[in-house]
Amino acid sequence: MLVRSFAAATAAFFLVGGAAQAADLIIPSTPVPIYEAGGFSWEGLYVGVRGSLSTYGDNGAAQVGFGQVGGAVGVNFIPADPVLLGLEVTGDYYWNNTTSGSAFYANIKAGAIVTDPVLIYAIAGIGVDTAAGVSTGMYQVGGGVEFAVTDAVTIRGEAVAQGDFTGGAGDNLFEGATATIGVFYHF
Repeated sequence: MLVRSFAAATAAFFLVGGAAQAADLIIPSTPVPIYEAGGFSWEGLYVGVRGSLSTYGDNGAAQVGFGQVGGAVGVNFIPADPVLLGLEVTGDYYWNNTTSGSAFYANIKAGAIVTDPVLIYAIAGIGVDTAAGVSTGMYQVGGGVEFAVTDAVTIRGEAVAQGDFTGGAGDNLFEGATATIGVFYHF
């Protein structure tokens, strides 16, 4: 009888111990959330290249057409969704059959993110135009639309009206306009 009791106690011990070990194999865990991309990020630093067509006629003179190539460097901030604020510096080289020169602007931007890949904005800035050794203070006001084509690359179309600070009789508020297309990389 002692052997039976001992055998029964041993069997019970191993069965209870096995059940306890089996219970230890089930480890409760929190499910890992599925990652979903948050869309295009408009916030941060960007650089780009651009090409333009522009017209200019100082003090009511006939409009002269120019081709332009240049670049831009900027940074965007999103203080509250969908509002975007930004700073941008542009530099362009322009030419036509009779003259060439360069234009540099410091701009501020304010816009709205319409959908993840679409941004519309207004832009305004001041700068300097240099042609034939003469520098002229300039200003510009306009707007544009920008589309994300990958997770870091955008294309942009922009139109601005431009004027100079020379003043005088017959000086128009805006004496020229520029239409620009560009490709930008967002970091």
